[in-house]
Amino acid sequence: MADNNPSREDDQLDEEEELDDTGYKSVKDAILFAIEVSDSMLARRASSDPKKSVEESPTTAALKCAYHLMQQRIISNPQDMMGILLYGTQASKFYDEDENSRGDLSYPHCYLFTDLDIPSAQEVKELRALAEDDETDLREVLTPSKEPVSMSNVLFCANQIFTSKAPNFLSRRLFIVTDNDNPHADSKSLRSAATVRAKDLYDLGVTIELFPISNPDHDFDSSKFYDDIIYKASPTDPEAPSYLKLDSKDTTATADGISLLSTLLSSINSRSVPRRAYITNVPLELGPNFKISVSGYLLFKRQEPSRNCFVWLGGEKPQIVSGVTTQIADDTARTIEKWEIKKAYKFGGDQVSFSPEELKDLRNFGDPVIRIIGFKPMSALPFWANVKHPFFIYPSEEDVIGSTRVFSALHQTLLRDKKLALVWFIPRRNGAPILGAMVAGEEKLDEDGVQRFPPGMWIIPLPFADDVRQNPETSLNVAPEPLIDQMRMIVQQLQLPKASYEPLKYPNPSLQWHYRILQALALDEDLPEQPEDKTKPKYRQIDKRAGDYVLSWAEELEKQDAKTAPSGPKSTLVKRGVKDRVADAEDASGKPAKRVKAEHGPEALDDEVNFHYQKGSVSKLTVATLKEFLTSHGRSAAGKKADLVERVEEYFERK
Repeated sequence: MADNNPSREDDQLDEEEELDDTGYKSVKDAILFAIEVSDSMLARRASSDPKKSVEESPTTAALKCAYHLMQQRIISNPQDMMGILLYGTQASKFYDEDENSRGDLSYPHCYLFTDLDIPSAQEVKELRALAEDDETDLREVLTPSKEPVSMSNVLFCANQIFTSKAPNFLSRRLFIVTDNDNPHADSKSLRSAATVRAKDLYDLGVTIELFPISNPDHDFDSSKFYDDIIYKASPTDPEAPSYLKLDSKDTTATADGISLLSTLLSSINSRSVPRRAYITNVPLELGPNFKISVSGYLLFKRQEPSRNCFVWLGGEKPQIVSGVTTQIADDTARTIEKWEIKKAYKFGGDQVSFSPEELKDLRNFGDPVIRIIGFKPMSALPFWANVKHPFFIYPSEEDVIGSTRVFSALHQTLLRDKKLALVWFIPRRNGAPILGAMVAGEEKLDEDGVQRFPPGMWIIPLPFADDVRQNPETSLNVAPEPLIDQMRMIVQQLQLPKASYEPLKYPNPSLQWHYRILQALALDEDLPEQPEDKTKPKYRQIDKRAGDYVLSWAEELEKQDAKTAPSGPKSTLVKRGVKDRVADAEDASGKPAKRVKAEHGPEALDDEVNFHYQKGSVSKLTVATLKEFLTSHGRSAAGKKADLVERVEEYFERK
C-alpha cells in the first residue's frame, strides 16, 4: 500500500488555518458519557464461556469502556475533554464552571462523577477504581434511586455541562448507555419534555449517540422512545459522510458479560473519533458557471507517535515546558527581530530575497476548487499510479442546494460508463495544485448489511515522472507444474476464514507499545515487560494446518533441483573480492598490506569502496575512483574531493 501520510505543507497554509498532527483542521472534541444506574444495569451477567467465569454488569462494562477510551485519548488527543455523568443514582451532584455546587435539587438523581474537562491522571485512577474495585468507597455512588429519573433532566444537565465547559467546541457528543428502551411509557408530558431537551442539544451542535443494551429476556427497541431523541445522520451532516446505521444488534450484548464488554468497547471506539473534514465546502466545477459544493475526507491515513510537548522531570512533579525561540546574529550575537528576517532562494550563485507578500503571491494558484478538465476510460489508470493517499469527497448542501442530486447523477454515470474524470484540484487556500483522477466508488456492505464504505468519489493524485521509478529488469524462470500445484495447496490452507481480513483487529504494535509506556509513566503504573504484538503469525496453527504440505513441497523442490542441476564436477573456487585479499595479506605478513588495485568492473569497484567505508578511510581513495563510483550509482560527480567523499558516505548510510 502506498504511504498514507498526509502531505503537510505548513508554509503553504494561511495563519488562520491550523492543522493538527493528523492533517485535519484542528478540532477539539468533547465527549460526555451518560450511563444509567439501575437494578437491571447493575445485575451481573455470567460468561457463556466455561473457561471464563468472569461476571460483568452493564454499568461496570460501560465504566470500563469509558476508562479505556479516556486512557487512550489522554495521550493521543490531549486537548479533548471527557466527562462521566451517572443518572438514576440515589445521590445527586453537579458543579458549575466555578466549582460551586448548585444544589442537589437542580438535577435530581444525576451524579457528575467526572466533570467535562481534559482528563487528569487522578481522574483516570478514580474511574479505574470505580470500574474495577468492588470494595472501594466510591461504589456507593452506584446505588440506584427508588424513584424513576426524568430524561429531560438528564438532557438538560448535559446541556448545562456542554454550555459551561465546552461552549466553543466544534465537536460535542453525548454517549447514552442504557437498557431501558421506554423510560416514560406512562407519561406523554415527560416524553415531550425529553424531546424538547434533545432538540435543544442538537440546536447547540451536540450530537447524541445511543448505546442500547438488551436484557437476556428483552431486546432493546429504540422505536418506543429513542427514535424521537436520536437524530440519524444525513448527507448534509458535515461530520458524518456516511449514514451511521443505528441497529440494536450491532451495539447490544446478550447475557454474556464478556461479550457485553467487548461489544460495547468496539462500538464506542468506532464512534469515538469524529469524522473531521479535510476540506469543507469546496466547489466542484463541472463546467463554466456550473458548480456544486462538496467536502473531502481522509479515510486512510498512517498513524504515528507524535510529540505534543516537552516535559521537565527535574522537580517534584512533571511540568510542561513552554519553549521560546530566539534568533541571534552570527557576527554580533545580538537578538534579531522578526521583521529583520527575509526568505531567499539560491539562483546562479546569488541570494534572491522575497517579501512575505511576494512569497504569498508565488504560492497562490487560485481559490480552492475541484475542476473537471476531461474524462478517460478506467483502463487508462494503471495500478501503480496510486502512490499517495486518496481523498474521499461527498456532496454538501450548505453552499449550493441540489449538490447531492447532481453529485449522484455524476457518480452513477461514471460507474455505468466505467470512466474517470481528470481534475485540477486545489484543496486549500495557498495549497499546491494537484492533477488527479476522480473515480466513482461503490457502496460496500459487510455480511450483516452494515455499511463499511459509503458511495462517493475518490480523488487519486496522479504522480509526476519523478515520482515513479522503473522496476529493475529481471529474468525469472517459471517453476515446474508439480511445485505450483503443491504450493497452491499450501496457500489454500493458510487462507483466512471467509477470505476476510480486518486491519482493525491488528493494531500497530510499535504505536501501542509507545502509548503503553506513556500510560504507565502518567498513571504511576508498573512498566510492562514486553509489548503485545497481534501481528505475529500463529506458528503452531500454521504448522498444524500446512506443515505436512510444506515438507512435501520441500521434497518436491529437491527432486526438481536434481533434475535441472548441471552434470559434471562442481568448482569449489569462489570469486574473491578486494576485502578478502587484503585481509589474507595482513594475516600472512602481520603488517598492513598495500592496497590491491581494484579490478575493472562495477562489482570490484563496489567492494573496494565499501571496504574503505567500513574502515573509515574513504578519503584515501583517488578522485577518479570516487567519481567512477558515484557515476555508476547515478549520483553527481561534480565538486571537490571533500564533496565526493561526503556523497559516498551518504550513499552507504542510506543504504
